[in-house]
Amino acid sequence: MDEQERPKTNDDQAKGMSRRQFLIKSGYTVGGAVLGGVLGYLLPRRQEEAAPPAAPAAEGNDYGQALMFFTQEQFSIAQAATERIFPTDENGPGAKELGVAYFLDHQLASEWGFNARDYMQGPFFVGEKVQGYQGRLKRRDIFQIGLREMQNYSQSQYGKAFVNLTEEEQDAVLTAFQNDEVPVTTISASGFFSMLRSSTLEGVYSDPLYGGNKNMAGWAMRNYPGSQMSYTQIMDKEFTKVPPRSLKDHVAHS
Repeated sequence: MDEQERPKTNDDQAKGMSRRQFLIKSGYTVGGAVLGGVLGYLLPRRQEEAAPPAAPAAEGNDYGQALMFFTQEQFSIAQAATERIFPTDENGPGAKELGVAYFLDHQLASEWGFNARDYMQGPFFVGEKVQGYQGRLKRRDIFQIGLREMQNYSQSQYGKAFVNLTEEEQDAVLTAFQNDEVPVTTISASGFFSMLRSSTLEGVYSDPLYGGNKNMAGWAMRNYPGSQMSYTQIMDKEFTKVPPRSLKDHVAHS
């Protein structure tokens, strides 16, 4: 029988199968049966079986406002406490609206939270107030302990969680920490309050890149220009207000 007249076998059909067809079919089988769908998702199946396109991201969503370190309870306490330290008033938004609790969360998840650039070897002595913190605990540990003790103190004094207290009661709790009136053995109550307060102000006035100062509203309240490339256009003029700019504004877009 002539080679051209011989009916094609399965082997012949396999030889004639294109590489793309082979990958698609093997991806369908191997991906679904062996690899839990990895190859099956990477390689398209038939057109009618293709997954629908993903929905576009909602406009205005700030995906940087997500937790990297805090638990949800810790975040809620930090958000309420920072709002009392820097509350909303007639001058503008407070810490909550500015995203300061997210700033704290991201900083504690970073090198700052691990004291990565600090000398952390003993011996450890009680330092003077002007010397700052002199202990072995990392900042992330101090915040975890401090927030837990704020919750415990609120429960013992008012029978409620810190976030459920009135503004006056929350102020009283924070004042008690500031004045070292809370019996905390692991850390200094006033030292924790000082760190919380300074970090709150940093979150209000830092570049939005770090999670706080949302929409540069913290800068706007101070007429602070933010990150300007130069002031040559206004150097010879009277005091001029310029819209604030963040580091993001200097990114070149193709």
